[in-house]
Amino acid sequence: MSTNGMSDWAVDLAETGAVYPLQGWEVPMYVIGLAFWLWWHWAQLRQEATEIRHETEADASGDQARDAIARY
Repeated sequence: MSTNGMSDWAVDLAETGAVYPLQGWEVPMYVIGLAFWLWWHWAQLRQEATEIRHETEADASGDQARDAIARY
C-alpha cells in the first residue's frame, strides 16, 4: 500500500519530496487544531465561571464557610 505514490524505495529520496502520509494537510490540520484548542479553553472558562457562580450564590453570606472553618 502506497500513500505517496512510490512503488520502490530504490530512488534518490532528495528528489522525491515528502514521504509521509497526508501530504499537504499540514496547514488545514494546524488550523483545525488551533480552532479546537481555542474552543476548548473558551468552553473550560465558561464551565468554570458557571461553577464558581453557583458556589458563590449558594453561600453568598459566607456563613457556611465560617461554620466549616470553626468546626476545624
